[in-house]
Amino acid sequence: MLKIGCHLSSSKGYLAMGKEAVKIGANTFQFFTRNPRGGKAKDLDLEDVAAYRAFAKEQGLFPILAHAPYTLNACAADEGLRTFAKETMADDLSRLEHLPGSMYNFHPGSHVKQGAEVGIALIAQALNEVLRPEQSTTVLLETMAGKGSEVGRSFEELRAILEQVELSDKLGVCLDTCHVSDGGYDLVNDLDGVLAEFDKVIGLSRLKAIHLNDSMNPLGSHKDRHQKLGEGALGLEALTRVVNHPALRDLPFYLETPNDLDGYAKEIALMKEAYRD
Repeated sequence: MLKIGCHLSSSKGYLAMGKEAVKIGANTFQFFTRNPRGGKAKDLDLEDVAAYRAFAKEQGLFPILAHAPYTLNACAADEGLRTFAKETMADDLSRLEHLPGSMYNFHPGSHVKQGAEVGIALIAQALNEVLRPEQSTTVLLETMAGKGSEVGRSFEELRAILEQVELSDKLGVCLDTCHVSDGGYDLVNDLDGVLAEFDKVIGLSRLKAIHLNDSMNPLGSHKDRHQKLGEGALGLEALTRVVNHPALRDLPFYLETPNDLDGYAKEIALMKEAYRD
């Protein structure tokens, strides 16, 4: 069975997100832990969490994917911004322990002219400070499109972070189809080759989730502009191969396409139909 969902608003709470997911045909979902542009998270409603956990067990909604706000930059040149990133991540991970077995995805950050090597070291340092041996949440580094001074534009950069983190067993990778295409990995013509490269550099055992997005821009553009499935440079045929690939088909897929709920429902139905049981 295809495990697929989309990005939902967390403003109404976990149970509301769960019910919304089921309503549109999803069997998992992604959400921002707080405002995507940063700021304080809402107080945790433990009654809502308990109600959601019961509903999720009944509906088979695990695992869900929490997404850190975009403003987090664990390798910022400014120490205050790095501290904010670490404090936010630590708070998010503490909250997610109320939803055991969840995943937490974040953009590695931008080195801001410090150089990728420095950025990688700072990201690893931040993770070494916030990860805990007892945590049940898996933290995911997201593959990036490579715009500006983003870290994570290549599989090698992600591996370098993983190698410097002491509790690396708590880490995985989320592969974003738009980002890796924009980053220069040819999913359309050489999906097997891209996955072989990922396996060689990082290891497919590290791959825990897929952001399933088409791209508004061509291969290697380093732009990061998501498009609806089948309406971009990747195309529906290539994305269908992604969800059916033996190395990927059992992973959870999360849509981040420019859609409303009706649009997400159509894309979820489309990919379920394309999935070969």
